[in-house]
Amino acid sequence: MDNKKQVFDSVLDLVGHTPLIRLQKVTKGFKGNYLAKVEAFNPGHSSKDRIALHIIEQAEREGILKPGDTIIETTSGNTGFSIAMVSAIKGYKCILAVSSKSSPDKIDMLKNMGAKVYVCPANVKADDPRSYYEVAKRLHREIKGSVLINQYFNKLNIAAHYHSTGPEIWKQTEGKITHLVACSGTGGTISGTAQYLKEQNPDIKVIGVDAYGSVIKKYHETRELDEKEIYPYRIEGLGKNLIPGATDFDAIDEFVKVSDEESAHTARELAKTEGLFCGYTSGAALQALKQLNEMDYFTPTDNIVVIFPDHGSRYMSKIYSDKWMNDQGFFDTQNEVASTSIQYVK
Repeated sequence: MDNKKQVFDSVLDLVGHTPLIRLQKVTKGFKGNYLAKVEAFNPGHSSKDRIALHIIEQAEREGILKPGDTIIETTSGNTGFSIAMVSAIKGYKCILAVSSKSSPDKIDMLKNMGAKVYVCPANVKADDPRSYYEVAKRLHREIKGSVLINQYFNKLNIAAHYHSTGPEIWKQTEGKITHLVACSGTGGTISGTAQYLKEQNPDIKVIGVDAYGSVIKKYHETRELDEKEIYPYRIEGLGKNLIPGATDFDAIDEFVKVSDEESAHTARELAKTEGLFCGYTSGAALQALKQLNEMDYFTPTDNIVVIFPDHGSRYMSKIYSDKWMNDQGFFDTQNEVASTSIQYVK
């Protein structure tokens, strides 16, 4: 993107070059310097704009995608929005198989971006014919002239971040980054960014964030999928019940697991302290920073970059809804209580 340009041909020209913002209040008392890569500044409000544009344009260059074709993908919401946005501009049909764990806000956004949406049950095995993975595969087989993005196993997912997010962070920190902290779902963001940064400086430590109920952390440590690790959890876009082929486990030094409840509260805290209205996975990434600091992991001279993947508007009916938080049992004496900041004048 040309940062000096004032008029753009489409929103696709605005993908990437998101800012680093120094965290101050929420990290007060932490050792080290903390910079947030705020991906909500992408036009589709998430880091998934990068992979949607990169994968689709690569498919065009290779002649895989042709005018009038249909793009199909599995998504927890953000990738789907980005693909729908790119499809709308480039003139492709878009079909998305979405996990029922995705918020109603996300599903409504996808529909209004012109996508046809199939909502699939979240708490089934990956090889169940009802899972969003299998539904997308079936639709791809049935629809002539369709292309399955397959973000969980598409190496271009990694390449998108190797060629954009990694170089941006290296340049923005003037090569002074010592640690990268990022959530791992498909694994593309953390893997591609880590690959680039470690090529510049192999001493940079890369810490992945996983969810309780996911198999990723255990697989990283043992290289074995342990199905006993799997149970339902609420965070979207983080963790998996399968091993994504788009994760380069060798580029990641270690993982930290975070809980649904703490991540939700931490996202809300981020909005109230730093004025950053970010998503559930951003709360998870910040929660990992808190846990690492409790472990005395960082030193005062460390420069830590944490990736905040998306915008809070995608979670209005979830973590930013007092009713939803209360229904999950997330308001208690140990945590933030329901907001009393709204007063109705009669």
